[in-house]
Amino acid sequence: MAGPEAPELARAAEAGGADLIEIGFPFSDPLADGPVIRRAAEKALAAGMRTAACLENLRTIRDTVDVPLVPMTYASLLEAYGWERFASEARAAGAASLIVADLPVDVHEEIIRVQLVAPTSEDDRIGLAAERTDGWLYLVTVAGTTGARAELSPALAPLVERTRALTDKPLYAGFGISTPAQASAAAELADGVVVGSAALLAADDGPAALERFVGQLRVALA
Repeated sequence: MAGPEAPELARAAEAGGADLIEIGFPFSDPLADGPVIRRAAEKALAAGMRTAACLENLRTIRDTVDVPLVPMTYASLLEAYGWERFASEARAAGAASLIVADLPVDVHEEIIRVQLVAPTSEDDRIGLAAERTDGWLYLVTVAGTTGARAELSPALAPLVERTRALTDKPLYAGFGISTPAQASAAAELADGVVVGSAALLAADDGPAALERFVGQLRVALA
């Protein structure tokens, strides 16, 4: 999550082996997010992390690490700031792409972004998302919000199978992946994993704890 501690945490994640870092831009009503990311967003907003501050924070993080950075936020933030203005300024600040969690694939097509597909997505929507996505497809493994789960969603395997039949774009699985074992199991199906809530929980204990956690994920994916 964007904030004063984000540059140091980004360094820790990179040192642990992260290939890409997602930077949350906080929103007051994050519909796709569970309690951990909601609390992080509330904390960031209380610290004054509005859009302009988040973009400046992104620029600082970009100067700190070498891995790609991808802001993740919600459509209302772009609506308020200006769609093309946000996209342009995010790229200028160092964003490799964008994730707009609640923006349908056929809305604001001018905003180049990573598209999300879910177990409930119809094949035609998956195909359209694959056609328009920026580099890779984000596979939402559950029909629900982000957050730790006790086990990997059984919906992932059929979603991967359907999606691979429609595209050769890389597939990264996220939502509900919180342990090295779950990451390893997901990576046997998809091309990579996205870990959010569990990483934020590790970051609560400081950069060293986050680096250890990311390192454990990295080993599990080897």
